[in-house]
Amino acid sequence: MHILGVSAMFHDAAAAVVTDGTLVAAAQQERFSRIKHDAAVPVDAMAAVLEQAGVAPDGLDAIVYYEKPLTSFGRVLRSYVAGGPAALRTFPSTMADWGQRKLWAGLEIEKALHQLGYRPPHRRVLYAEHHVSHAASAFFPSPFESACVLTFDGVGEWATSSIGHGIGNRVDLLQELRFPSSLGLLYSAFTLAAGFRVNGGEYKLMGLAPFGAPAYADTIREHLIEVHDDGSFAMDLSYFGFVKGTRMTNDRFAGLFGPDRVPDSPITRRDCDLARSVQVVVEDVVLRMAAHAHRLTGERRVVLSGGVALNGVSNGRLAAEGPFDEVWVQPAAGDAGSAAGCALWAWHEVFDGERTVQPNDAMRGALLGPSIDPARVEQDLAAAGRPAERITDEAERAGRVADLLAGGAVVAVCQGPSEFGPRALGNRSILADPRGAEVQRDLNARVKRRESFRPFAPAVLAERAEEWFEISVPSPYMSFVVPVRGAEARPPEQGVDPATTIDATGILAAVQSPIPAVTHVDGTARVQTVDRQRAPWMHALLEAFDERTGCPVLLNTSFNVRGEPIVSSAEDAYRCFMHTDIDWLLLGESLLDKAAQPPWAGPALEVEPD
Repeated sequence: MHILGVSAMFHDAAAAVVTDGTLVAAAQQERFSRIKHDAAVPVDAMAAVLEQAGVAPDGLDAIVYYEKPLTSFGRVLRSYVAGGPAALRTFPSTMADWGQRKLWAGLEIEKALHQLGYRPPHRRVLYAEHHVSHAASAFFPSPFESACVLTFDGVGEWATSSIGHGIGNRVDLLQELRFPSSLGLLYSAFTLAAGFRVNGGEYKLMGLAPFGAPAYADTIREHLIEVHDDGSFAMDLSYFGFVKGTRMTNDRFAGLFGPDRVPDSPITRRDCDLARSVQVVVEDVVLRMAAHAHRLTGERRVVLSGGVALNGVSNGRLAAEGPFDEVWVQPAAGDAGSAAGCALWAWHEVFDGERTVQPNDAMRGALLGPSIDPARVEQDLAAAGRPAERITDEAERAGRVADLLAGGAVVAVCQGPSEFGPRALGNRSILADPRGAEVQRDLNARVKRRESFRPFAPAVLAERAEEWFEISVPSPYMSFVVPVRGAEARPPEQGVDPATTIDATGILAAVQSPIPAVTHVDGTARVQTVDRQRAPWMHALLEAFDERTGCPVLLNTSFNVRGEPIVSSAEDAYRCFMHTDIDWLLLGESLLDKAAQPPWAGPALEVEPD
């Protein structure tokens, strides 16, 4: 039985195929369209995953959409009524969008399938509730027979957070928090206030938080949000504009915290303090909700999904402080992962399919996207006159790349299947030696072309992780931010004028750590623990690097530049390679030296500010 799951129409559109209960393929539309967070019906992603799964033109048994459009439309209408006359300005455009696209999501997906040469199944399209899709994406691939389920995001239909209980092949949602009280929307409001883009810049806010102090946390609790002991909360909507369909915030919000930072303007201490303050409040809510969910379900294991579950700092505190013994986070925790979740929901709960619990998990290392064909790469490089050396032996390839990294080179990798979710885990990555303090500065400026405060993540051999990090759970998908052993945190200076521009480069240059390029100002890092089963290539490379340097850690960041999605194809990778100061590229099994390449004659790398 082949089931196609689809998320689309809002942000991070994706498609996934579940075959006889196994997630066999999943990909995001942005990787093909090259539009970051692309919301369009994922025609390209659908084509890729259906081909990858070997689905015949008449072989689909079910199509599942990740939310219920009619229910969401009802919430939108009621919000406009609640918003009153002030909401009228955006009402016509919103209604047109719903009337022309969003209400007809199922038909749009069927049209796309016809365009691709596939015949929709007789069952037509099934619709899963949004938070059911999130919950299914968290529990069914997890390594647990039973677990507590926590989901947090902006909003789906009416729910914004939920507590569930997964047992066997069933997930029951027990309690939910409803719109307009939303942890995701609260975080997005401060994302906008700090000058970043909503539904895309939230990870920047998390990265900025360690530079600040929680100076506004009490103000947030006093005016914006009332948090209860069980983690439920109510937001004072007089400080926000999202119910009226206008802006996330309003003038009353600005009266408390000042005007929104202009995007790409200098970052001030106020921006850092805002980021740290809302981060502290979010962590408090997550920990309270987790404690309540633990009491409610009696489970000692928990699984997480929803956009807020990508907040590695709160995940790290949850893993370290309890009340659960084990924590597993869906690697594609945002809306993209719901494409997999709704398909898994259909298999287990609509068709009563069996569930087999995998010892690690059933995400296959998140390596679920289209693959690079090494032989085809070699042919194309030769035809284009691009010098390369093909190295077919994996151990030799790992050794060569380790030599380059140990010598100070920046090496990009594009090989094998692409990762599903927002994290590059070694197959679409830029790698570097983490031991140099200047590496973080140079990579941000010369390669990634992004803000100087942005951190990089370490990949470490799983069996050596506890030697280098204070980590208590596996983190194969970069889900947890934890302290770096031997690192010294640099608390923000006291008594600094909020309008003072911060010198992130200077602050980070003074960080004391054995691996400064991946250590944040507070002495922490978002860790990827690499085990041989999930990621054999990265494990072999880390072993080779360790043999040469005594350090089983590498800097690992996504293979892209600011504003561009992670590369997917060989051509994406080569274009990005030629437009940046990356020294070497491992493309499939072919190793390319930048210095040996002919001048780039193709299109420019055009990216939007993110």
